[in-house]
Amino acid sequence: MKKLVMAGTVLVLAAALAGCGQKPQAAPEGEQQPAQVTEPNVSQGAGPNNTQVEEPNLQTVQVELYFTDDDLMELTKVQREIRFEQNEDKYAEAFKQLQVSENGLFSLWEKAILNKVTFTDGELHIDIGLPDEARLGSGGEVLAIDSLKATMFQFDEVRSLELTVGGEQVESLMGHVELDHPMTR
Repeated sequence: MKKLVMAGTVLVLAAALAGCGQKPQAAPEGEQQPAQVTEPNVSQGAGPNNTQVEEPNLQTVQVELYFTDDDLMELTKVQREIRFEQNEDKYAEAFKQLQVSENGLFSLWEKAILNKVTFTDGELHIDIGLPDEARLGSGGEVLAIDSLKATMFQFDEVRSLELTVGGEQVESLMGHVELDHPMTR
């Protein structure tokens, strides 16, 4: 008897669920149907449920980024394309790409945390967080600073670079090399 009741319950639930997937029927004459919701007319990008989401108008620029070998002996230039919406965003995007290692090369900024990037009157201000695992020896620190300067000074409008840690000017980034405030070309 219990099995019969369970089987009947399952059949009733299955019938109810099968009706949930049916298309709506036309409303009887004289009744109004609710307004149809339509997808916006957009051009690019897939959003939730595979709906199209319009991407902002992104600019694309080729940038030079600087990485090192596993021995931290010298910098190697790599070109990548970055995409950004507003002109000021290109500096943050360049820094983020500087954190992504290239095949066979080592990123000196991979473990640094980018807090904030601002650009005013020719001065680029980059504020980072520097956890212990992001700290390098003296040779690595020199290369890291050089790679950041070479990457950011490729933009003609950047005349100086102010690097802070946690919003504060520091004498040395990792304890080995004195930092200028600001660094200039």
